[in-house]
Amino acid sequence: MYSVVEISGHQYKVSAGDLIDVQKLTAKEGSSVDFDQVFFVGGKKPIIGFPVIEGAKVTAQVIRHDKARKIIVFKRKPGLYQKRMGHRQQYTALLITEVTDGNGNSDKIDKSSDRAKKYLK
Repeated sequence: MYSVVEISGHQYKVSAGDLIDVQKLTAKEGSSVDFDQVFFVGGKKPIIGFPVIEGAKVTAQVIRHDKARKIIVFKRKPGLYQKRMGHRQQYTALLITEVTDGNGNSDKIDKSSDRAKKYLK
């Protein structure tokens, strides 16, 4: 089962066991976060929200807060100046642990998977 969920104003297609990077959240590392803005749940019987599905939620665990690779930007005006700038976007890594569709069906991460063994303790 997979779902389309809104996290920090962006939409992500997620399923249980996925590791995604989102814009920085205020939650502490190791804590669990619930997202209830679920627009679509796919599987054997797809459910489409109008605009969201009531009772559906995605549960994730915060793995780490970090910065992305540096992006170098050059500004140049011929004859005047050249300027080199950089930017590093902050992000939060999330491990999706459970997807619930609102009708009582849910899909949880397999405890024997490599990601569960590595990140869940």
